[in-house]
Amino acid sequence: MSESAIAAYIAENPKKAGVLFTILLLLTQASNASAGFVTAVGGP
Repeated sequence: MSESAIAAYIAENPKKAGVLFTILLLLTQASNASAGFVTAVGGP
């Protein structure tokens, strides 16, 4: 999808903009949390 198609879809469905924002926010927080559990392992 092009940016104009996405912008048009969100303009036609304003409630979906909030849902998309919330999903993006949750995914961002989950990636930050999972990155905190990663430990570095030294090579040979």
